[in-house]
Amino acid sequence: MLRGGAVLRRWMVDAGIALAVLVAAEIAIATGNEDGSVDRDWFAYLLGVAMAVPLLLRRRYPTVVLYAVSAVLLLFYALNYPGFPPALVLAVPLYDAARAGRLWWAVPVPVFFLAVGAVVLIVHREMPPLELLAAFLPQATTLAVAVLLAALMRSRSAYTAEVRHRLDQAERERELEARRLVTEERLRIARDLHDTVGHAIATITVQSAAALRLLDAEPERAREALVSIRGTGKAALAEMRATLGQLRSDGRPGSAGPDLRGRGQAERDTGLHPLPELLAAVQAAGLPVEVNSELSGERLPAALDEVAYRIVQESLTNVLRHAGAAARAEVLLRAVPDSLWVEVRDDGVGAGAGGTPFGGRGLTGMRERAEALSGRFEAGPRPGGGFQVRAILPRNAPEGTSPARETLEGGAR
Repeated sequence: MLRGGAVLRRWMVDAGIALAVLVAAEIAIATGNEDGSVDRDWFAYLLGVAMAVPLLLRRRYPTVVLYAVSAVLLLFYALNYPGFPPALVLAVPLYDAARAGRLWWAVPVPVFFLAVGAVVLIVHREMPPLELLAAFLPQATTLAVAVLLAALMRSRSAYTAEVRHRLDQAERERELEARRLVTEERLRIARDLHDTVGHAIATITVQSAAALRLLDAEPERAREALVSIRGTGKAALAEMRATLGQLRSDGRPGSAGPDLRGRGQAERDTGLHPLPELLAAVQAAGLPVEVNSELSGERLPAALDEVAYRIVQESLTNVLRHAGAAARAEVLLRAVPDSLWVEVRDDGVGAGAGGTPFGGRGLTGMRERAEALSGRFEAGPRPGGGFQVRAILPRNAPEGTSPARETLEGGAR
């Protein structure tokens, strides 16, 4: 919708154009001189006014205005007043009608006037062809320029509208992509929370059970189990704070600090480098773990490093939950030229590392992490008993934070 100022400007432009046509028409009527015509009178000047007034509605009813002006002009000629060139009053409404897309309605009007004028001059005045061409060429050229200019402006307006539409569409697509990336990042954070809380609770549950059994018979070992429980809880709490710090960032000025601090903590506490602490906590909970690694201190891309660690963490957590007593676990980290193989095996007799019968989301979360890096994931019972989790992760995973995390953090910055 147009605002009041824009509407006023349009009316002023239309009034100025109508006034200019009115002045030109009245001058043409006053100075007209044609053999055999009747003398001009007040009605002739009134017809000049009638040719200009419809132009006040040129934007709303362009075709109607063109035919109204044409009808008044035709009446003026029919009354045998001294004629003047039709392009004088037809150029503006012809331009408006053509620009409004009514070209096939507009073109017959100038063709009709030029054809009738040519017939009159040839039949009644016997004007030679060259003089006829000289008389009508300027008029035909003026009307043709009006039509071509209208077509040009219409094409330009259509192009501008198309560009604006594409820009709006691109902006909407960017917003949708940003929302999708933020949603993916929040799902990643939810998986991190699931892994962190699940591992901590499983480890604490097993350690607390061991502490209760040893409390009277072997108080020193019970004390060690309680200390391990405390360490596991503190580590889980620190990682939860780091993860939740990203969720608290909502783009407000005061929220950037927690997000950036949380990101730094997450970078320190995720990846394969804290694997020894994880193994120590799991072994303290009573699960023997053997690690076979071919990495030899090799530095992996951050995204690959974190996903590999989370898969190991979740797999060992599920072994604690479901593999049963006297189970053993084995972690294999195999490096090949284009990928990293992560395998976690156990020889337990429980429901399996995925915990599928218990409705958990362990396997789903690990599969989502692997597929986010365009990797492969498989899990299932082993032929000789126990359970196995295997992830094949491409080694060309991007360094640093993911696009989704950058999108989420961009709001905080």
